[in-house]
Amino acid sequence: MYAVVRTGGKQYRLAPGDIVEVEKLDGNVGDEITLSDILMVVDGETVRVGQPNVEGATVTAKITGQYRGNKIRIMRYRPKKRIRVRKGHRQSLTRLEIRSVNA
Repeated sequence: MYAVVRTGGKQYRLAPGDIVEVEKLDGNVGDEITLSDILMVVDGETVRVGQPNVEGATVTAKITGQYRGNKIRIMRYRPKKRIRVRKGHRQSLTRLEIRSVNA
């Protein structure tokens, strides 16, 4: 059994036991959270597709980490104009361990 979940503007295929890193969610390490924006649930031969969400479906997960990802360096350069701008970005991430998919 697995589900397609939307969180942080992205979609993830999640099954019980999976470990996934998503954009930062509220909560502390060890907290249980429930994801309710479920787009599709597959249980063997049964496929339920939501329009836009599947009614009554939830995914339960445990927060196993709150941290920041690797730094991405951005460089903007304009030739002959003496413009050189260097920026950086570090995304805040949450690591989730999927406990169950409830249809």
